[in-house]
Amino acid sequence: MTYTPDARELADLELLLNGAFAPLTGFMGHDDAHSVVERGTLVDGTPWPAPITIDLPDDASGDLTLLDPEGAPLAVLTVGTGQVRALGGIEHGPFARLRRTPAEVRKELDGRPALVVTMRGPLDSVEEIKETARELGAVVVLMPLAYGEAGPGIVRAALSAAGKLDAMVVAVPLAEREDQEIDLELREHVAEAYGATEHLAGPAPITLPGPPHRRGLVVFFTGLSGSGKSTIARGLRDSLLELGGRTVTYLDGDVVRHLLSKGLTFSREDRDLNIRRIGFVAAEVARHGGLAICAPIAPYASTREEVREMVESVGADFLLVHVSTPLEECERRDRKGLYAKARAGEIPSFTGISDPYEEPDDADLAIDTTGVSIESAVTRVLDALRSGGWIR
Repeated sequence: MTYTPDARELADLELLLNGAFAPLTGFMGHDDAHSVVERGTLVDGTPWPAPITIDLPDDASGDLTLLDPEGAPLAVLTVGTGQVRALGGIEHGPFARLRRTPAEVRKELDGRPALVVTMRGPLDSVEEIKETARELGAVVVLMPLAYGEAGPGIVRAALSAAGKLDAMVVAVPLAEREDQEIDLELREHVAEAYGATEHLAGPAPITLPGPPHRRGLVVFFTGLSGSGKSTIARGLRDSLLELGGRTVTYLDGDVVRHLLSKGLTFSREDRDLNIRRIGFVAAEVARHGGLAICAPIAPYASTREEVREMVESVGADFLLVHVSTPLEECERRDRKGLYAKARAGEIPSFTGISDPYEEPDDADLAIDTTGVSIESAVTRVLDALRSGGWIR
């Protein structure tokens, strides 16, 4: 059996395997030798700042092979104990040469005192670091916590500061914890694993996302078949192209079905997979500052929320537009004859007839196209984009 950990779990796996989380050698469970209650001590009495866990499928058992996102095996996890055993090296992206193990860094330090500065953003000043290192007679080790999309930028900031400090730079993928006290304790633990005599935590990064018209945006239309969502979405695309100033990508539900999701059925699992694929592509567009327009039916609230999280996790914005045209009006239009076939039993699991549509309670804009022109509907969306600052 195999499992692909998420980004945070993969980062924790790397630190378990390279010794940065020592004495911990596996993920924590509830009944194994590494059990903790939030933070405090391991059952053997070792102090520990925070749970290091992995969210496995319910049917996971025995030895589970952990894969990277490309499907390469990384480690074997014994489900009963949480222990992990490396199978191969973890692939690294930018600045791979700076991803070193605690053993390698300690060997280079060769017993010399070390001032380790963990960084989640640029340093305010190097003067305090210089003075502290001078007092300790210590080697300065700048440790950018290179996790997630911000990782390369933090490493670049560390390399820039290193020239002023004659410092060593070691990139460590320690994912940030929501509780800042826990996050600081983990940073201190990892710094000590790398040989820190003294640890300084760099300041929290200042997030400057830029004005809305420069940020990525996903405009996500949802609604019943025949509600008018694709027509409004196409009208929005055309209007934005006429206005200029934004790179626009249009992902229509039917087009995606024939290309990106060809071969999928209309089961709930395949519908969810189709929406996740649309969400992934849209998030990639938005990640690079583009504006993506999506117009699937997207009948399930939980999957729409997954797409919102995908988009917001890359630092982009998400606008949910519910085209709320009632079923009776959609069925009256029945431009493709789909409702008639669904009523006749020729199309199983048809949204609104034999399969549910979960109306959103978190829509940023709702438009009922009954008796409303397409131009008016498109104008309402454009007005929302202007008021939000996404277009000028």
